[in-house]
Amino acid sequence: MPCIGVLGGMGPAATVDFMAKLVALTPARRDQDHLPMVVANLPQVPDRSAAILGRGPDPLPSLQRGIDLLNHSDVGVVVIPCNSSHHWYAQLSASSQAPILHIAQACVRKVPDGGRTCVLATRGALASGFYQRELAARGIDWEIPDGEREQPLVDETIRLVKAGQPEQAGRRLQQMLAHAHGRGVEVVIMACTELPLAASHADTHGLLLIDSTLELARSTVDYALHAGWNHC
Repeated sequence: MPCIGVLGGMGPAATVDFMAKLVALTPARRDQDHLPMVVANLPQVPDRSAAILGRGPDPLPSLQRGIDLLNHSDVGVVVIPCNSSHHWYAQLSASSQAPILHIAQACVRKVPDGGRTCVLATRGALASGFYQRELAARGIDWEIPDGEREQPLVDETIRLVKAGQPEQAGRRLQQMLAHAHGRGVEVVIMACTELPLAASHADTHGLLLIDSTLELARSTVDYALHAGWNHC
């Protein structure tokens, strides 16, 4: 039977969060009702954001090796709970024998019409622009954090989660959300899979937060249930 292939480890805590959300979303009453999954947890993949910005080694060969592992594991769909990696979506799709679900497409489907929307992400993902393109295709006005005052708060939030300090990360994210709320933002896309781990320790200031990890998990469960992979 085909299974879900997860290209993870970027970072490890975000991958575990994705897996937990996928399990929680699966309608199951016993072990056998859950969805089969193979996880390639590869934390040594070079920094994706740094590479996009021209400040670090190219992670694509490592990502493609991860895809090759999944190609040899009879996966029927691939998911990557790392937003910045989707900068290389076309190349990874060309390497994969199974379709790859796109995290930004899953998120943008959940953005309500008319809400002032801010995208929080790594500097590399923002420079890549794939979220902005998806939002523009839907006719949704978007904005990104101010580079001098706000983006450093996003950067520090992500860094602290990766360092195993989610509570401290939550305080930085709360500062960012306060800035966004103060300038009239209504919807925030957490377009880095570390950010949801910080959000559970932050006051959201009444903003609608769209969790990229959760939306990717929802899309994955929908795909796998439609394929009938929860049945022996």
